[in-house]
Amino acid sequence: MASEATKIVKTRFVIISDTHTAELWPSDDKSHAYRDPLPSSDVLLHAGDITIAGYISEYESMVDMLSKADAELKIVIAGNHDVTLDEPYYEKIGKRKFHRNMGEDLEVVREMWTGEKAKKAGIVYLEEGVRTFTLKNGARFTIYSSPYQPEFCNFAFPYLRDEDRFNQFAQNPIPDHPKIDIVLTHGPPAGILDQTIRGDDVGCEHLLRAVRRCRPRLHCFGHIHEGWGAQRTDWVQDRSVSIPTDRQQRLNNRCAYVNLSQDAGGNPAEGKSKALTFGEETLFVNAAIMDVNYKPVNAPWMVDLDLPIA
Repeated sequence: MASEATKIVKTRFVIISDTHTAELWPSDDKSHAYRDPLPSSDVLLHAGDITIAGYISEYESMVDMLSKADAELKIVIAGNHDVTLDEPYYEKIGKRKFHRNMGEDLEVVREMWTGEKAKKAGIVYLEEGVRTFTLKNGARFTIYSSPYQPEFCNFAFPYLRDEDRFNQFAQNPIPDHPKIDIVLTHGPPAGILDQTIRGDDVGCEHLLRAVRRCRPRLHCFGHIHEGWGAQRTDWVQDRSVSIPTDRQQRLNNRCAYVNLSQDAGGNPAEGKSKALTFGEETLFVNAAIMDVNYKPVNAPWMVDLDLPIA
């Protein structure tokens, strides 16, 4: 639904992460929200850890699942488990560590995500950097993406915790506000939906600093399975609130849902959400489908946002 007065259009995102090759539960299994089919959307975002160990057979399964999803655009990044998508890492460490030096064909892997079959299915594989997209509904958005996270158990796409990949002197820094609408990273920023089962906050301080400077509408990630959830941060007031969800509604709707578009009609005094204010607020979403025991029990997230018309 477009608003001519303000030149915005309501756009729906479905967000998943850390699928680790898990197939959707059957459509009649109403004890799981992550079931067939994924909810319809304008844009599907996958924040990495597509697979368990980057085998071609795993990618085949996930490309097939994403191809069937009802979304115009399906944006995918890798995560630390997708070892064959980090080619320098794989040749140096991953082939020996994960595949006993037998090796997967890296050209085949990349073709699966960037070739004609993926393009026809609306799948766009992003590496670290900035891209702009225009949708059929007229919405235009610019996204910053990065599969990297602080070094973790000698897995793929690592950087040292004291290294700053995201700010002024980095190779691919996150641009300042208002250039970015969406940030899609595999790892979380520090202190935001990043707490492990041991109670440790393991997100990246440099990423938090960059996102505070960038102030996107939406920042999606995963990596920390037990951090699943969503948080709305008001940068002006310096406060954050968790987005409440109801378990039965998640099961019924196959997702956790939040409407931050103008047609939400929310009155904060009544406990209802109002439209998100770009430049003042960011919605953070940890969309890990797997729980800490690697069971696909978490729900996808569905988010309605207003985007500018191209």
